Amino acid sequence: MAKFPFLCMALTGALYAERLELVLPTENHHLFSETPDKFYMYVDRTFEGEVTKPWEGGAFGYTRSPIRIDGQVVMTRFHEGIDIAPVKRDKAGNPLDLVMSIAKGKVVHTADIAGRSNYGKYVVVCHEWENSKVFSLYAHLAEITARAGDSVNPGSVLGRMGYTGAGLNRTRAHVHLEIALMMSENYEGWHRTHFGSKNYHGNFNGMNLAGIDVAALFLELRAKPDLKFSEFILSRRVQFKVLVPAVEAMPDFLVRHPWMRRGVVPDAVSWEIAFAATGHAISFTPSIRPISQAAVSHIRPSEIPQRWLTRGLLTGEGNNSSLSNGGKQMLALVLDDFPKVE
Repeated sequence: MAKFPFLCMALTGALYAERLELVLPTENHHLFSETPDKFYMYVDRTFEGEVTKPWEGGAFGYTRSPIRIDGQVVMTRFHEGIDIAPVKRDKAGNPLDLVMSIAKGKVVHTADIAGRSNYGKYVVVCHEWENSKVFSLYAHLAEITARAGDSVNPGSVLGRMGYTGAGLNRTRAHVHLEIALMMSENYEGWHRTHFGSKNYHGNFNGMNLAGIDVAALFLELRAKPDLKFSEFILSRRVQFKVLVPAVEAMPDFLVRHPWMRRGVVPDAVSWEIAFAATGHAISFTPSIRPISQAAVSHIRPSEIPQRWLTRGLLTGEGNNSSLSNGGKQMLALVLDDFPKVE
């Protein structure tokens, strides 16, 4: 029977003294006002013959690609960050806003060639929060002034806002901001297993960074200045849980985010992993329920097919749901269950 080592690693936020200090990445602070339409960059939408420019399309979550299901309008496309509109433009309409680090950290990746990602030119900063690495990503830049290895503070300039990347133009110029958890530190092996394309970005490929609700974190931190990042993640709504067989060692993802562990069960033989609807892990709970292969153990019931609520990670409806091929691939990435590249 498999046993979990490191039983003392059920850490709580009380052990950490460092306060989470965040600043918005541009001079646009309308997130904290009653005019969100001035904060978010809108999207162009045509739905059922009506052309609109909803600012909500620039928010985090399921905000794009509406369809109608049994009379209900459902947004089916997941937006993994927030799109922040410029507040300064030159006479030609080009954005002039500087893009700054949201917190203390270190620049770990700069993507200077726009055509190598839908993000265009982007920067990734690593932050050490509660003994875990958390990453912020700044995309669609016109130019990058920071370099990998640079130490940054809240407000340190990383580059200038632009509209590099897929599907953008000068009018819809913005900075796309993500706060994310790294799925695997061995991403190259997973990428080679599932894609034929070259990975130019190593572990900092966007597919390996699971975005969390950026705006909600900023707003909750403003309301509760002592909020810890772990508290924020653990309080997210669970959409589904997956039970996976245990191995002798803890999953590397959990080792890197020890505050996600919920409880200690000496005779546990499986892990129950809770996920948000957007696909990022929320918690790992040891379980005595034996299982030979991964299976959905809990789902938030809905009359809407689960594929629309989980960006295709699940199939089925109501309580009858299972992992799709995409869901199995995502789980393999979280568990490092793929051939490694030496």
